Amino acid sequence: MPIFEYRCDDCGASFEKLMRRDETDGLECPACGQKHLTQQFSTFAAHAGSPAARAAAPACPSGMCSNPAFCGRN
Repeated sequence: MPIFEYRCDDCGASFEKLMRRDETDGLECPACGQKHLTQQFSTFAAHAGSPAARAAAPACPSGMCSNPAFCGRN
């Protein structure tokens, strides 16, 4: 099942929900209980492993990343 990200139009709270796409009936904000929600674009899914995203990532402050597979800077 995918994780969907939502933002409440009433209180501004953001949250994630693990569910099927057809399970959106009855979905409400966990902070205020309202049902006025906007589904957000998941940036993780869009560029998680792309070479362009790694090239655009800022360099580690130390100059040496602790996880070279993550940022590709080493």
